[in-house]
Amino acid sequence: MTKPSITGVELAGGPGLPLLVVGPSLGTSPQTLWSACAERLGKDFHVVGWSLPGHAGAPVGDPFTMAELAVGVLDWVTGVSRARGDDHPRFGYAGDSVGGAVGLQLLLDSPEVVTGAVLLCTGAKIGEAAGWHERAAAVRASGAASMVSGSAQRWFGPGFMDREPAVASELLDVLHQTDAEGYAQVCEALADFDVRPRLGSIGTPVLAIAGADDGPAPPEGLALIAALVPGSRLVVLDGVAHLAPAESPDRVAELIGAHFDGPTDAGYTAGIAVRREVLGDAHVDRATAAATDLTRDFQEFITRYAWGGVWTRPGLDRRSRSMITLTALIARGHHEELAMHLRAALRNGLSRDEIREVILQSAIYCGVPDANTAFRIAQEVLGD
Repeated sequence: MTKPSITGVELAGGPGLPLLVVGPSLGTSPQTLWSACAERLGKDFHVVGWSLPGHAGAPVGDPFTMAELAVGVLDWVTGVSRARGDDHPRFGYAGDSVGGAVGLQLLLDSPEVVTGAVLLCTGAKIGEAAGWHERAAAVRASGAASMVSGSAQRWFGPGFMDREPAVASELLDVLHQTDAEGYAQVCEALADFDVRPRLGSIGTPVLAIAGADDGPAPPEGLALIAALVPGSRLVVLDGVAHLAPAESPDRVAELIGAHFDGPTDAGYTAGIAVRREVLGDAHVDRATAAATDLTRDFQEFITRYAWGGVWTRPGLDRRSRSMITLTALIARGHHEELAMHLRAALRNGLSRDEIREVILQSAIYCGVPDANTAFRIAQEVLGD
């Protein structure tokens, strides 16, 4: 067996926390792809990432198969585990693209060491063999830098390079510096990788995360994994392409935490789902990103108890809960929250006419000045 020598880095957390191993996509490093996500997970996990041969200064040896690459990764994780004081490796795993393919291989060949897996932007078969061999030959002839332009188109969802130019530039710079032989060897390993017939034998439930705009590993491939691995599920991220951990680190961290039962218990998991449905992903992402050491516990508190404990109860539908919430916010004068919940009321199915009636009703029972302010805010939020 040709077993590549794998190197890696510590990204977040420390030895006293559960071990979470993250794997990279072709042409990336664990630092550039996973650091933002790992920072959000570091309170609850010891996050370490491994590097592909020839990437981020990692050594290049003989060609290998995906199964052999997985063995090399497991050897490296075993060393990490021993350094943590664990005699036998047991870890959660999350991998993007080829990193996800390694995750599938570990679940098939070494299921006793993997406590759970999150597979992102990947597939049980990725692309076609001929395409991978052509790319390997092109990189050997012209270097990995020749892949930068095409990867910039494949890697990122619409508008990401304009919104996050520094993140995109850092990722593409790693590709530019990648060793051509190491890149080509990964392409050849992917050419021969196809574990679709074996998916049903995986006994560990998988969370499959797809990017809605992912061309190299479209959502259909993740849907197949979720359908054939017992107990698994699929999440599709809008506006995300092939590098979900870098493109949407807040959302990916939430999903990983929920899957591995970190701070995200059942109440939190239900709460974050309802909170996103009612307030929208953009609002929740902003609130999560703005959380500090001072405010993070409060964000988790309201997610778990307000959204997970009250908004999920079956006794009232969401339309009714929106009407009650609007009335309470008008009465208490919480104007910033009122603006937010006016938008939420539309999401929950209230019409503009119904919102008007709620404010009119509040004029009688809460006070005309309060209703006057509420109408002003509604005019600003909802327009004509």
